[in-house]
Amino acid sequence: MTDGAQLSGAVWLKDDAVARLLATLGRDGEEARVVGGAVRNTLMGLSVGEIDVATTAEPKEVMHRAEAAGFKAIPTGIEHGTITVVIDGRPFEVTTLRTDVETYGRKAKVMFGRDWKKDAERRDFTINALSASADGHVYDYVGGLADISARKVRFIGEPEKRIAEDYLRILRFFRFHAYYGEGLLDPAGVAACIRGRSGIDSLSRERVRMEMLKLLVGPHPAPTLAVMAECGILGAVLGGVPYLASFENVVKAEATIDLEPNAARRLGALGVWVMEDAERLSQRLRLSNTEVEQLLKIEYWWRVTPASGSHAARTLLYLLGPASFTERVLVAWSRSAVGVADKAWQELATLPQRSTAPRFPLKAVDFINRGVPKGPSLGAALRVAEQAWIDADFPADRDSIDAIAEQAARDTSRSHT
Repeated sequence: MTDGAQLSGAVWLKDDAVARLLATLGRDGEEARVVGGAVRNTLMGLSVGEIDVATTAEPKEVMHRAEAAGFKAIPTGIEHGTITVVIDGRPFEVTTLRTDVETYGRKAKVMFGRDWKKDAERRDFTINALSASADGHVYDYVGGLADISARKVRFIGEPEKRIAEDYLRILRFFRFHAYYGEGLLDPAGVAACIRGRSGIDSLSRERVRMEMLKLLVGPHPAPTLAVMAECGILGAVLGGVPYLASFENVVKAEATIDLEPNAARRLGALGVWVMEDAERLSQRLRLSNTEVEQLLKIEYWWRVTPASGSHAARTLLYLLGPASFTERVLVAWSRSAVGVADKAWQELATLPQRSTAPRFPLKAVDFINRGVPKGPSLGAALRVAEQAWIDADFPADRDSIDAIAEQAARDTSRSHT
C-alpha cells in the first residue's frame, strides 16, 4: 500500500453533511471513507461532483445509523451493499466494503467484508480505487497515486479479468483516458480491449450510449477516438464509418467561437453524413428523441457555405432557429476545405450570437380582414406571404408588410376561384 498522501484544499472534507455522515458511520468499531471520483478529482485539481462513501458497516447497520442520526436512508441497492443516504436534501451513495464471489457481466454475487485492500482491488482503474479518511489522509492499495501523477488510466490487476467482469469497462477505459489521461494509452489495457471487444455486443444500448456521449465531451476526445478506430472498436459501436477529421474540426470550431461542447452535435460530426446514418445511430445507441432531432437537423449540411451570402444565412436562421442553425453550420464548417481560423465561417457560425432570428409578422387575422376565408385558402395565403417576406429579406416596416399581405391575399383569391 502507498500511504502518506494528504488532501489539501478539499472543500468537501469541511462540508458539514459529509463530516456528519463520516462521523456517523465511522464510530464504534466501524470505519468510513470517501472513495472514488471525489478523491481522484481533488488530487488532479478538478471539480468534484458526487461524493461516494465506503464503510465497514453492513447495509442494515448503515440504515440504522443513518435513521438514528435523522438522515433519510433509501435501500437503492441493498443486496449489493449500497444505501443512498440523504442529508439536508443531498444524496450520498454509501456502499459496504465487499469482494466479488462470482461475476457475470454487470451483475455480481458479493460478500461483505472489512478489508479495504480487497475492496480496492475489485474496482476498475487504479485512479478510481483511492480512498480518503475524514482527516484527508489518502489510502492507495493499487498504485493509483503514481498513475494520477503520470496521468495514466490503468486497469487494476489483469486487464482481461477486469473486462470480463463487465465489458462496459472497455468503453470506460477510453472514456476515462479522454478525461484524465495524457499521452499514449496504456498498452496492456488497449491490447485487452481489442481481445475483448466482441463482448461490447452483449451490453445494453443504453449503457453504451451513456459512455459514448460522455466520452465525446471529454477534455481531449479526438486522439482517444482515433485509437478506438484503429482498434476496430469505434466502427463497431457506431455501426458505420467514423469521420474523425470532421469530429476534430467541430471540437476546434466550438473552442474558436466560445461554444459549449454538445454531445449530440459532436456525435453528428463523427457519425452522420446522410440521414440514414442518424437513423442507424438512433437505433444502435438508443438515443433520446431530442438527440435524434439534433442529428436530423444537420441534414443538407453540404448546402451551407458563407459564399451564399447574408440573406441565405438569415433565411437559414429563420427556418431552423438558433440552436439547429448552429448545429448545421458547425458540421458544414468541419467538412469544408478551410480551417477554423477562417473569418467568413466564424461570422456565419456566430450569427445567432449577433442577430435575433426574424419573426414572421403576419397572422391569420390579417388575411381574414382582407377577405380570405377560413380553411385551405387561409393556409395558402399565409404560406405565400411568408415566402414573399423571406424573399424580400424580412422587411420590418409596416408598408412593406401590408403590401406583401395584399398581394398574397389577391394571389390566393385568384388561385381558388
